[in-house]
Amino acid sequence: MSDIPMDVPLPSAPAEDTSQHVAGRRRWVLLWSLLINFFVLLALYNGVISVLLPNQVAALDPAAKAANLAIVMSITSIFSTLTTPIAGALSDRTRSRWGRRSPWIALASLIGSMCLFGVSLVTSLWSITVLWVMAAIAYNAMQGPLSTVVADRFAPANRGTASGFIGAGMTAGGTVGIIVAGQLASQLVLGYLVFALAVAACCVAFVFLNREVPSEHLKPAPFSLPGFLRSFWIDPRQYPDFGWAFLGRFTIYMGYQGVVTYQLYILRDYIKLSVDQANVVIGNISAITFVMLLFSGLVSGFLSDRVGRRKPFVFFSSVIMAAACVVPLITPTVEGMYLYAGIVGLGYGAFTAVDMALMTQVLPRDTGSTGKDLGILTTAINIPQAISPVMSAWLLGLSGGDYSVLFIAAILFVFASSFFVLPIRSVR
Repeated sequence: MSDIPMDVPLPSAPAEDTSQHVAGRRRWVLLWSLLINFFVLLALYNGVISVLLPNQVAALDPAAKAANLAIVMSITSIFSTLTTPIAGALSDRTRSRWGRRSPWIALASLIGSMCLFGVSLVTSLWSITVLWVMAAIAYNAMQGPLSTVVADRFAPANRGTASGFIGAGMTAGGTVGIIVAGQLASQLVLGYLVFALAVAACCVAFVFLNREVPSEHLKPAPFSLPGFLRSFWIDPRQYPDFGWAFLGRFTIYMGYQGVVTYQLYILRDYIKLSVDQANVVIGNISAITFVMLLFSGLVSGFLSDRVGRRKPFVFFSSVIMAAACVVPLITPTVEGMYLYAGIVGLGYGAFTAVDMALMTQVLPRDTGSTGKDLGILTTAINIPQAISPVMSAWLLGLSGGDYSVLFIAAILFVFASSFFVLPIRSVR
């Protein structure tokens, strides 16, 4: 992208395509469809990553289970991060009677589910890795276009509600997925099959229930590989709002994931609980966080649409999350962790509810690249999920295993993210 001098006014954005915006009954069907799809998708992610895959890898070589699982997840993270923006860009160029996003949602979910079920049938680390990476690529190729539906089919005034529904679905799905996977951990084939069938069925049903406008008549821009690759760099000097939004999302997830990843070890080594006590308390923490996330997400998304503002919700939700991380520093007790869980759930729920709506409103003016641009913003979540555990391990090494440094780092990251939203000009 060419640079634009700061003293030259930017051209006004073209009128937004409203041909696919839904209203009335269709809007409610789409809202609940999105909630259910993201519920099932996050149930799969959390159930497989937290329960099924670790059990399967541990059964291969119990002594090397941690290292082997790290290998699988590291490789997967690389491919997942690359897939989302590429699939989004390709969906922007897709021309079919089913539209631009629907073919990706349906076909990629079917391919991913077949690969996921294949994971349950193999018995070596390399075959598990290959099939799980293939499943992750397919599911990320589906998730990007599915997320883009918010920008495609909802008017800006309704995107806070849509974002709230998606956030509620993700929150509930992540919790339920771990519970279901725990019940099926002794029957890995059945466990993988349940999640694979659920995602495939929901995605295919989504496409049929929420028919997309055909895209056959749309003329794609001329394609060149160098131009296609260059399009993934969005110059923050030319599109500063996009850059600030990316930075804000990146930093808040760096802080949040750094604590969540080591939560069980925090309870054991910082709060000084036994193994059995820690396992009980972490379940209670998850339940408290879940309730607050669900309530905060739905309410914040609705209120954001009612008042027509995004930035105050994102700002104050970040401040609330930073305040939550102060509690365990002052009160390193079980009660302190419960209070932390409630406050962080309140803040994180509000953030996830409004964040997606905000992201759809800071996209560059080229409305034909919505899928690609939202995919790039998704990497602001994927990258912290991969590197924040490494950062946390490094901090623990420097501090001699003092877990308070994780809360201090989280406060710094999350609090900083609240200020990155302030310079955004295109969204109130």
